[in-house]
Amino acid sequence: MNKKVFVKTYGCQMNVYDSQRMTDVLAPLGYLETDTAEAADLVILNTCHIREKAVEKVYSELGKLRDMKAAKAEQGRDMILAVAGCVGQAEGEQITKRMKAVDLVFGPQTYHRLPELLEQRRSKGRAVVETEFSVDDKFAGLGREQVRNPLSRAVTAFLTIQEGCDKFCTFCVVPYTRGAEFSRPQAQVLDEARKLADQGVRELTLLGQNVNAYRGVAVTGAPSSLGKLVAELSLISGIERIRYMTSHPRDMTDDLIEAHGSNPKLMPFLHLPVQSGSDRVLKAMNRGHTANDYLKLIARIRAAQPAIALSGDFIVGFPGETDAEFEASLDLIREVKYASAFSFKYSPRPGTPAAENKNQIPEDAKSGRLARLQAVLAEQTKTFNQACVGLTLPVLVEKPGRRAGQMIGRSPYLQSVHLEIGTDHLGQIVQTQILAVGSNSLSGQYRPTEKGDASV
Repeated sequence: MNKKVFVKTYGCQMNVYDSQRMTDVLAPLGYLETDTAEAADLVILNTCHIREKAVEKVYSELGKLRDMKAAKAEQGRDMILAVAGCVGQAEGEQITKRMKAVDLVFGPQTYHRLPELLEQRRSKGRAVVETEFSVDDKFAGLGREQVRNPLSRAVTAFLTIQEGCDKFCTFCVVPYTRGAEFSRPQAQVLDEARKLADQGVRELTLLGQNVNAYRGVAVTGAPSSLGKLVAELSLISGIERIRYMTSHPRDMTDDLIEAHGSNPKLMPFLHLPVQSGSDRVLKAMNRGHTANDYLKLIARIRAAQPAIALSGDFIVGFPGETDAEFEASLDLIREVKYASAFSFKYSPRPGTPAAENKNQIPEDAKSGRLARLQAVLAEQTKTFNQACVGLTLPVLVEKPGRRAGQMIGRSPYLQSVHLEIGTDHLGQIVQTQILAVGSNSLSGQYRPTEKGDASV
């Protein structure tokens, strides 16, 4: 009899990838995916430690699941409850001590051992905690991506190529929860990409904590780079688009910058976090670059690919940030002109150096700064999207829209585009004239006879 698994994913795209891999390793054990915890025999919370109050949110969810598990037990039904991901790695045994209903706790480096951990839980009859960083290559034994619904999952896919971080930004827990930087061998990445292409995937998003720090071993045995990997991926039949995230300014190599101008399959969109426009704050963050370094890098990238759309990350209210230093961030934003960005109030992460800083910024000051910064970013996004109106862009048709006859696609700049077109165009890149800008998307009209103009 088949069992059912429900995975709730928090946080970044790498967690989305990891959750899919968890269901893959569980499939040989007879576990089928379900959309609800109520129907599941195994519930996994794949957690993230980056955002504010992440741990509290996990415990709140665990409280609900504890009650659900007890209710199922009264009905004679068993439910295994697991906490995976970065909160699992950071909290470890504290989770099982605080929440007795939890059966498994494991970090992002050990989910490939999930079948073994389940067997340990069954045989020992008590909670199992596994947060040691494995010396094994967890990717080597992972199965082929399962395409469950070709209308929503076969067109685009995430592919993790790099994990971990050696940068040790003072605000970040990633080096402690994901470990040191590790790059998958190029052959392994290419094999997975070919399998995805065989299943109908047309766009790959390469993932990593510092994805452009990729240094995997090439097929020749020599060290590769992200630029070289992108070149190899471009040769795979069926793969028409390639993206990557998240990048670090210190790892933008010459060949990667050049690829943005020379490789038509590498999309003209780059997420390149800077975090602050103040050199003193950047130094306190241990970012390893200045604001001017970042601006010079942006200039080089735009020289290689003038049509590129830029995205970034910003933290406001870092310990000790003055009004003038916050204004420096606004100045940098106005100079760069972002197409999109993510921005957050600084919140202390236990165990990180910045959390120990005594000069914490009051919450109301952080909130005020964030509102001002987000207003500038929102205006820039609106300006960028409005500039697309009238252009004919190549749009990858991804999935049906909410109403009959409507499909949703993706522009080269990662914008969601609604257009009236048949489902027979799913997975195709179609020339689309952009007609209007909505709150979170663009609307366009299919132009089958036009070659299009992808410049902005």
